[in-house]
Amino acid sequence: MSTAAKPRVAFIGLGIMGQSMAGHLLAAGYPLNLYNRSADKMAALVAKGARACASPAEAAKDAQVVITMVGFPSDVEEVWLGPQGIVKAAHNALLIDMTTSSPELARKLAQAASAAGHRALDAPVSGGDVGAREAKLSIMVGGEPAAFEEALPVLQCMGTNVRLLGPAGAGQHTKMANQLVIASTIMGVCEGLAYAKAAGLDPSAVLQTIGSGAASSAQLNVMGPRIVKGDFEPGFFIMHFLKDVGIALSEADLMHLNLPGAKLSKSLYETLAERGLERAGTQALYKYYEEPQS
Repeated sequence: MSTAAKPRVAFIGLGIMGQSMAGHLLAAGYPLNLYNRSADKMAALVAKGARACASPAEAAKDAQVVITMVGFPSDVEEVWLGPQGIVKAAHNALLIDMTTSSPELARKLAQAASAAGHRALDAPVSGGDVGAREAKLSIMVGGEPAAFEEALPVLQCMGTNVRLLGPAGAGQHTKMANQLVIASTIMGVCEGLAYAKAAGLDPSAVLQTIGSGAASSAQLNVMGPRIVKGDFEPGFFIMHFLKDVGIALSEADLMHLNLPGAKLSKSLYETLAERGLERAGTQALYKYYEEPQS
């Protein structure tokens, strides 16, 4: 397909993952509008042919597909429904929120988009910075089947596992399930490595041994080596993980579901955030276990 035949895409939010995701769309030949609050983050993609915009509204006004990948639900709501929001500025567009947000907000945005003549999808992702760079994200989608089919060629530029899970909000509910699995798994990874160290073992050798056994997981095999190297740079910020687990626990309360693993994970990460580590990667949970235990 030629570049001219592809719809213009607006991509709003160029953080750790958004930068790579937008880059894949540009490389695939999609004409690309960009908006990011920190304008310097647009420079690399602009140098490759993308167009920098001064607001979400400017980015959305001539785009057939608008993607948002921002930080918090309040950011999503502002970008979609605020004075410079995409719902008002776009024209008969497909609006896709790839931020991890709340199912309730996803349903609200879908209703607002429909009332304005748009199609909307909630499409949060999993795979972290590595998945974003390698275009191997899992993308979990909520919305109407027709909108999903329209979005699929765009989403497949960024991920290898793209699924429609149900109506508006279903993508966000699925992402909550994903984050709940990670919440308890990363605790297990950190505890296993802390135990190995305390027992006088070589943590790298332990990882190589258990990483292909029943304990194998992306958290063990991706985050484990980072922990061993003392690399706590963010592939995913602690502050964003706290946001996600908080949403999951709120939704669980509404369903009268008790999630003790998530509650413990949240309390441990809150301890790290209080120590000033909110912008470290989630693997920095290991630092909790480095503290002397009474």
